[in-house]
Amino acid sequence: MSWKSKLRGRVWNLGGNVDTDQIFPGYAMAAPADKFKEYALAGSEIPDFAKKVQAGDIIVAGENFGCGSSREQATVALKEAGVGLVIAKSFARIFRRNAINIGLPVLVCNMEQLGNGQEIEVDLVSAEVTFCASGEKISGTILASNVLETLEAGGLIAKVRKQLGGRT
Repeated sequence: MSWKSKLRGRVWNLGGNVDTDQIFPGYAMAAPADKFKEYALAGSEIPDFAKKVQAGDIIVAGENFGCGSSREQATVALKEAGVGLVIAKSFARIFRRNAINIGLPVLVCNMEQLGNGQEIEVDLVSAEVTFCASGEKISGTILASNVLETLEAGGLIAKVRKQLGGRT
């Protein structure tokens, strides 16, 4: 996925305290990496999410998104399934860092009032969220410049490679 500072997508609202077992269930840990996307949110209230998600869709959640284990596969599964962005009132620290490290944008913003299927546009640089139907705008927490640089590079490994001038 190439870097886009503005994202537009359809919302999937998941509520609060969505843990990594809901995002990527323990039984999926034995799956080959190229199949992770098939298990995205399989343990959640939307177990068939992987079949319904469209590229660029946006997950909106309440507090503590990604709590539980430090399961890196949870972020990979969401990104590989096509999720373009996760917006939550708050994130588990390790989940947030894992997402940024693989180039999956995450934004802190209270968006719980949104319903499934609504369309929003998000400017990651200004952290401004626009409700496409009404034009209403709200602001999230602005991402630090180093986070934006990491996302723009496509993740932490890509950022380091870029900084090293292509050397591996």
